[in-house]
Amino acid sequence: MSDDTAAIQEGAKKSGILWLTLDRPRLAWHAWHDGAIYLVTGGEEQPMPGLDAKDRVHVTLRSKDNGARLVEFEAAVSVVDQGEAAEAVAVLAKERLNARDSEHLPERWARESTVWRLTPER
Repeated sequence: MSDDTAAIQEGAKKSGILWLTLDRPRLAWHAWHDGAIYLVTGGEEQPMPGLDAKDRVHVTLRSKDNGARLVEFEAAVSVVDQGEAAEAVAVLAKERLNARDSEHLPERWARESTVWRLTPER
């Protein structure tokens, strides 16, 4: 594992938020799973305008302790088939704080939201 890969993995695991450069820097909650960052948008979840038009996005991970920039990188953007990625969706649901229907998140997301995979480019 390269130093960059290790820094990305460590930063993504330690902090549940990141910044995506879209129309402007946008704060997003996420989960790290199986070598990638997963996030959910749409419906009652976080809006990420313009993400659907991108095949790559600039990601900034910051320290949970002091907010300092840990690492920046480009990531490939893809929509996740929620049925095929049930394990990743379960990890995301576990990280989703303060949901009104936490026990039914995967079902609601399947109806009204999009799950994204951001794969760091090395």
